[in-house]
Amino acid sequence: MAYVPLHDRLRGPIRDALKKELKIENIHALPRVAKVIVNVGINKMKMDSKELQEYIVETLKQITGQKPVLRKTRKAISNFKTRKGLVVGVMVTLRGRKMEEFLDRLLSVVLPRIRDFRGLPTKLDGQGNYAIGLKDHTIFPEVPAIEAGRIFGMQIQITTTAKDDRKGRALLKELGVPFTPERKHTEPKKTQKEAVPAVDKTPAVSDT
Repeated sequence: MAYVPLHDRLRGPIRDALKKELKIENIHALPRVAKVIVNVGINKMKMDSKELQEYIVETLKQITGQKPVLRKTRKAISNFKTRKGLVVGVMVTLRGRKMEEFLDRLLSVVLPRIRDFRGLPTKLDGQGNYAIGLKDHTIFPEVPAIEAGRIFGMQIQITTTAKDDRKGRALLKELGVPFTPERKHTEPKKTQKEAVPAVDKTPAVSDT
């Protein structure tokens, strides 16, 4: 069976499933993914070299298909030993077709490559948005194996048009986000003493 890209599933089975689950007939009122932000924080102690920063920029460009933007400090903060204009992060904001292609690869290829992967937390931010934290960028198949000192993590923020977590979670589930299965609450088993009624061993009183 041929694989159906996320772009087509969003306009077919995913849309139909959301209409049924959320009981919304107007397709324009259905929750959708507005944008995806991929962010890498720059640790001043470990990532201060210009060479490593250039590597992060080029790697994010390769992973997302879009040129990243450098995030710099707007003012100096002596307590944090930062000066104005210091690079503190690298960020990519994806929308449209590039966003769909990135999500498709993330959910169907990248996450399954994580060793001993057991699913993602089900908690959203209260407004239907969701964040995924990755510790190792080399799980993306586009990235060749490198030395441990150059491995970096990233945060992937999925912003939706849902106004609450219920609708946002429904959308993410239909997209294929592998949430950790929720544990079903089960009542504790009754012990033998609790299950079997006590027998009254007092002899019956006779009228004679």
